[in-house]
Amino acid sequence: MPQEKILIVEDEKEIADLIEIYLINGGYEVYKAYSGEEGLRVLDEQLIQLVILDIMMPGIDGLEVCRIIRKDKNIPILMLSAKSEDMDKILGLSTGADDYLTKPFNPLELLARVKSQLRRYLYLNPQNKQNTTKGEDIIAVNGLIINETEHTVTVYDREVILTPTEFQILLLLASHRSRVFSTDEIFERIWDEPPFESKNTVMVHIRNIREKIEDNPRKPCFIKTVWGVGYKIE
Repeated sequence: MPQEKILIVEDEKEIADLIEIYLINGGYEVYKAYSGEEGLRVLDEQLIQLVILDIMMPGIDGLEVCRIIRKDKNIPILMLSAKSEDMDKILGLSTGADDYLTKPFNPLELLARVKSQLRRYLYLNPQNKQNTTKGEDIIAVNGLIINETEHTVTVYDREVILTPTEFQILLLLASHRSRVFSTDEIFERIWDEPPFESKNTVMVHIRNIREKIEDNPRKPCFIKTVWGVGYKIE
């Protein structure tokens, strides 16, 4: 079985080397880049399945790299930052990152996050699915069509590109119509972790999904907010 390819984009060589050791021990093929520009070149040359991306870098910073990646790729992006403020986390997730870790971090926790993101991404990638009948696993909510088999979303015949995390959240809500999920429940189901400081993470992803599927994200037709409780799709 081929190894998953992971790209580390980190200007601090010691940190990049430490992450590399844990990832190689975890069975992954690792590529390293020490600038945003170099990281984008590696992405053009290699079929990368996940990116670990530092925010603070000289030249093109991690946020801009994330925006560029998201123009044509839906691979998982795990952001690293020396800042722990909520606004920095929200900003990172808003640019399209799937997850966020604050330095200093436990390498074992990073490895667990990587495994979780890759499991979700590879499961959703139709190239990795076998013995699936086309036409199955389709959910329709008015003009919103979710094809779980092909990992596609259309809104009134307009294709919408979601990240793996966004797709899983939308699929969770649409698969349980009218059920209200709290932010903690969504986090536990999607990230498969205890919901520590989960509220902002889930809120940012919900906002990103709404901006992609709603005509007016401020007056959503699909994902409804039940104030003080959570979110649902009716």
